[in-house]
Amino acid sequence: MSMIALWFVVTTVGAPAPAMIPPPPSEPFIAAATIDDSLEIEGEALEAEQLKKRLFIDVKVNNSGPHRFLVDSGADRSVVSDGLALQLGLPAGAPVRVQGMAGMREVATVEVAELSLGQSDIGPITAPSLAADHLGADGLIGIDALADQRLMLDFDKRTITVQDSRQPYTGGSSGEIVVTARRRKGQLIITEASVSNRGVSAVIDTGSEITLGNPALRERLFGNRRPAGMKEIELLSVTGQVLKADAVVLNNIRIGGLYLNNVVVAFADAPPFHLFGLAERPAIFLGSDLLSSFRRVSLDFRNRKVRFTLR
Repeated sequence: MSMIALWFVVTTVGAPAPAMIPPPPSEPFIAAATIDDSLEIEGEALEAEQLKKRLFIDVKVNNSGPHRFLVDSGADRSVVSDGLALQLGLPAGAPVRVQGMAGMREVATVEVAELSLGQSDIGPITAPSLAADHLGADGLIGIDALADQRLMLDFDKRTITVQDSRQPYTGGSSGEIVVTARRRKGQLIITEASVSNRGVSAVIDTGSEITLGNPALRERLFGNRRPAGMKEIELLSVTGQVLKADAVVLNNIRIGGLYLNNVVVAFADAPPFHLFGLAERPAIFLGSDLLSSFRRVSLDFRNRKVRFTLR
């Protein structure tokens, strides 16, 4: 069993790279994103179950494009693929260390004058440049570009909409559950969550195609035993590194007042758990496989609200 996981955190090498602070957009909404139905990773077409969870939005780079970027709430920096950087002749920047789920790697960066998402113009930024084959896209929009945004994932319509979070929220419905999250290093962390009645810290990660638990959660659930049905899989990071994990189907996963069953959870001692201070306590990264169980999921980064709309 093989799954593609997209997740990373960036740290600088030497002097820090310029921070990216998005200005307010001139209009509240950005054009809806689409889902790729023909994406290939390293020459092999992904299965349909994986394809439907890979979410993209059109982005212009230095007024060129649009180019297709993955939207990843688990990445702290936006990324431009090496192929697009070469095509546009983007100037080289200082190298950075990219901390993926499988380990750290030093990578090149490029200077981008402007990223345009609909009516929002962001930049200038120094963006890590990663292999297009591993990204599976022209680039990646991280939380540096989403810090003042509200991200609406509509799994029924298979679209994403990005809205300035300073605008009033108008998507409420009777089937909606709102959970207040904490922010750590930009990511939204839900503490009102549990697995089999055992409390966990849950990180919202739209860029990962599988939900990932840490060793502390595995030990809390199973002790030293290996549960029936657990299988070894490989997770591929955007850096091209591979991490071995053990996956099993779990029931009774609670997020706020919501309960989910039949969720595949992979367990691995991934470096990001250590970066967020979540290595010693049970924690879980909620991937797009779990998030797509809902009709819609709205992530309000500025106000630390996560809204789940039931099917």
